[in-house]
Amino acid sequence: MMQAQKQQTVEQQHALVSGVQNSGSLSFNGSVTMSSGEEEMSKSALSTFRAKEEEIERKKMEVRERVQAQLGRVEEESKRLAMIREELEALSDPMRKEVAHVRKKIDTVNKELKPLGVTVQKKEREYKDALDAFNDKNKEKVQLINKLVELVSESERLRMKKLEELSQSVESLN
Repeated sequence: MMQAQKQQTVEQQHALVSGVQNSGSLSFNGSVTMSSGEEEMSKSALSTFRAKEEEIERKKMEVRERVQAQLGRVEEESKRLAMIREELEALSDPMRKEVAHVRKKIDTVNKELKPLGVTVQKKEREYKDALDAFNDKNKEKVQLINKLVELVSESERLRMKKLEELSQSVESLN
């Protein structure tokens, strides 16, 4: 749309300029003389040309101002983004160091845990073996106590029987 208007304006200007160039009559002494109508047309063409030039210049200035305004906004946004990036880097830097430090500690603890885990498993096996041995000895003790109780009971029963026999023998002597 704008391109068509510019083309039309340029064509009008060419027509006016060529009309002005062809409109004069050549006098005998070689000077160009113009009639008042031609002069009026020439002035009109010049004023139209100047008006168009001023309009073009005004529009150019408007576009230049809009471009400058956009550039100003772009600069502000660039500065703002740069500040945000700096803040992000400042935030991530201490966190990165802390994370690295904590990870290093975790690795160290993991290295310490491995032999401790082996020791725990070894001690658990020893504990289980000791517990099994303890339980076996405890069962053996219970069996021995039961045998002892039986023997003591049998011994008492036999002694009581013997005592009764002796007691009867003593009574029979009397």
